Amino acid sequence: MTQWQGTPSKLGAVLRVTSGNFLEMFDFFLFGFYANHISKTFFPASSEFASLMLTFGTFGAGFLMRPLGAIILGAYIDRVGRRKGLIATLALMAFGTVLIAFVPGYTAIGLAAPCIVLVGRLFQGFSAGVELGGVSVYLSEMATPGHKGFYVSWQSGSQQVAIIAAAAIGYELNLWMAPEAMAAWGWRIPFFIGCLIVPLIFVIRRSLQETQAFLARKRHPDLREVFRSMVENWDIVGAGMLLVVMTTISFYLITVYTPTFGKTVLKLTSADSLIVTLCIGVSNLFWLPVMGALSDRIGRRPVLLVFSVLALLTAYPSLAWLVQGPTFQRMLVVELWLSFLYGGYNGAMVVALTEVMPEEVRTVGFSLAYSLATALFGGFTPAVSTWLIQATGDKGAPGFWMMFAALCGLAGTLILYRRRAEPGVRTA
Repeated sequence: MTQWQGTPSKLGAVLRVTSGNFLEMFDFFLFGFYANHISKTFFPASSEFASLMLTFGTFGAGFLMRPLGAIILGAYIDRVGRRKGLIATLALMAFGTVLIAFVPGYTAIGLAAPCIVLVGRLFQGFSAGVELGGVSVYLSEMATPGHKGFYVSWQSGSQQVAIIAAAAIGYELNLWMAPEAMAAWGWRIPFFIGCLIVPLIFVIRRSLQETQAFLARKRHPDLREVFRSMVENWDIVGAGMLLVVMTTISFYLITVYTPTFGKTVLKLTSADSLIVTLCIGVSNLFWLPVMGALSDRIGRRPVLLVFSVLALLTAYPSLAWLVQGPTFQRMLVVELWLSFLYGGYNGAMVVALTEVMPEEVRTVGFSLAYSLATALFGGFTPAVSTWLIQATGDKGAPGFWMMFAALCGLAGTLILYRRRAEPGVRTA
């Protein structure tokens, strides 16, 4: 019997819930993928560094809305249901994407252009604050016994499909269009594609069924009760946030920042950087369910500990080796190694976070821990990486940022599992 337990309806539900997550993350990541073009269109400045910092600052600003979205939308989902909440988050993300896709550039409307882009990012961030939590909780509640890690890993897996699609579209555009046309308007095409498939994803997500775990609960908390529960469980949320820091920093380092790192720092071609990004997406998509399933068998704690330590020991040396002689082959090897570290850790981390949160506020607790980590650390990874290189003169300096992330992941794991036996899995 497979881990789908031979149930077509289970597979269909996974595809329906993650298809919406794919679209939201596809739209969300495009901003980072095309940061170089967006910086010149909306944030012209006296230097490439200043222009990129303004762009990455706006990218990071979207993450500052995540904690607010986690609390408000998370409470909404815990009160009215997973299905209705996931439809609402999709609508908000679509609105933000439309704003960014269609706003004229700085030369056409002046300061209004970057302001509208910022508003679009804030809407995207508010929506994304609960999207990952809502999808993860839905998958954990519909999973067959003993396979939660495998099921929940497909939340992150759908993000990798978004990475693959965005990188593949970008690669084809670079082959098809002249660099001048790509910089002028070609970068908007992926945003337009995201807008066009929104109606299809709405139809797919509307067909979701509510989870039995949610329907079985007799009472659902209101917003005041949610706030009280979060205060009472601040230690779990805080440790959960540390757990997520490793995931969110490593993810944005190897995906969103890679095209910019390859082109502006290593001076490789845009096509080479996008090919590497596409390969990272494929690698992540492989390792996430594999490690999620492994954590179902041996427990979350040993998987989290092993990959936190590996990242702590190898992140900077790997990047230092890359920048000594930057080539496409070296970049691919290093990024695939970092992808292995991310996929191994995150395959166990996401399901672990759903398990440690109180059941009655599982969505808001998960989303708050995740969004705080992303808002304070992960979302600013491109900006921090750019600043570290500028400040130290060391092109491998982003590795220090990933080492910090690994320390946080290690600390979060030790805190959460110090006196806790894992629910639903065999401990090592």
